[in-house]
Amino acid sequence: MQDTRPTPEGATHPEGVADATFDAHGIAPIPETARDSTPWEQFWIWAGANIAPINWVLGALGVTLGLSLLETLAVIVLGNLVGCAVFGLFNLMGHRTGVNQMLLARSPFGRRGAVVPGVIQGLLAMGWVGVNTWVVLDLVLAVLARMGVQGGPELKYLVAGVIMALQLGLAIYGFYAIRTFEKYTVPVTVLVMVVMTVVALAQADVNWTHATATGTGDKITAITQLLTAIGIGWGVSWLPYSADYSRFVRLRASGKSVFWATALGTYIPTVWLAALGAALASAGNSGDPSDLVMRAFGGLALPVLLLLMHGPVATNILNLYSCSLAALTVGIRLARWKVTLIAGVIASAVLVVFIQAGSFAHAFDNWMSSILVWISPWGGIMLVDFFVKHRGALDVATLYDTSAERRVNTRALVSLALGVFAGWCWQFGLVPAMQGPVARLLGGTDFSWLSGALVAGGLYYLLCCRAPHAVPAARTLHAGSEEAVEAG
Repeated sequence: MQDTRPTPEGATHPEGVADATFDAHGIAPIPETARDSTPWEQFWIWAGANIAPINWVLGALGVTLGLSLLETLAVIVLGNLVGCAVFGLFNLMGHRTGVNQMLLARSPFGRRGAVVPGVIQGLLAMGWVGVNTWVVLDLVLAVLARMGVQGGPELKYLVAGVIMALQLGLAIYGFYAIRTFEKYTVPVTVLVMVVMTVVALAQADVNWTHATATGTGDKITAITQLLTAIGIGWGVSWLPYSADYSRFVRLRASGKSVFWATALGTYIPTVWLAALGAALASAGNSGDPSDLVMRAFGGLALPVLLLLMHGPVATNILNLYSCSLAALTVGIRLARWKVTLIAGVIASAVLVVFIQAGSFAHAFDNWMSSILVWISPWGGIMLVDFFVKHRGALDVATLYDTSAERRVNTRALVSLALGVFAGWCWQFGLVPAMQGPVARLLGGTDFSWLSGALVAGGLYYLLCCRAPHAVPAARTLHAGSEEAVEAG
């Protein structure tokens, strides 16, 4: 006998949700019957999203900044331990509550106050889709050129359209399609990565100790910038997405298994590819992904390039899906798949602009690289609110409370604003406007992720956690309740 009770969005799902092909869920809590994902499936989702050519480039950054290969590897390995551990903690929020990440922001910021981080996340996610597809496009054209297929602008737009259609189709179908895509494609990609790594290191003349940054100040500057780009900052950059997927993990799965699966799913491919990029850079190769492949892998260039295209596509389906959830959190009243379609159309328009103006795309990519300046303060507040104020047991029903006192938490928004300012002050971004006074004064060091999180999280604790507050009685939010229907 099948369970056909309505979900908060009015859709019906049989008990065998694993076989469902369409995700009709919005931002209401995922009912227990629909939470069938395993921690292992979460591992593949995040591993797929992080098998991306950009990690090669960022790994090579350490050598470019003047660090030796050994120093670069130390920063990458140790920094990601911290960043990915924080990411694992954020996934516990989704697993324990069954709701998406931007909706959880209503806890510290209030129902209306959470519109601020929701809008920021939605816009940035759409921007990333355009940037990442633009990167994939370069790789595909390199593959086609190697195969002797040449073409003008028509070929470029055709390829872009195919890639965007693939990404958008998976994101529209939602979590179950994303899970299936990653589950069956990532293991194959990993096998190719093993061969790729062996071949590349066998052919490259790796230099382990050469460094051009010899002074202590230069080394410190290089280390801080690398930590922000691909060390601690990389795991932190994924925080706004985490609960969107862990909310589907079955309730009986242990929190420890969810933490390790998501943290390692991000850590292993990030460190692996960044280390490979650094090793190839130490041998004098270019940091450009297509150039790295062509130079290092010879006859393997085609299969390696084709499979590496999987990484940005896997990243973009998460961007599109999470963008739609952020829009629903803000208050847009449409079905999730319709919002995803709209986001895809806007991202496609952004991509067209990038194709027509490559220099603008490079500049926009540099701006996008500075998003840590808002994520780390927001993340600091979220950590304090969930694990300190609520001790890891948030009353989910309060997230849908429409009473006046739950609409805006001004103290939290002030903490966020001052945290963003503190992060900017110690940020040394790729564009002049994102180079703060403290960073410039201290020789280009970048501790934006640390200053932003400490200031925002610390202020939120002092203003909202130390002050006396009433603890609401625990309430259960049932599927189909008034709050759930309103939220969906």
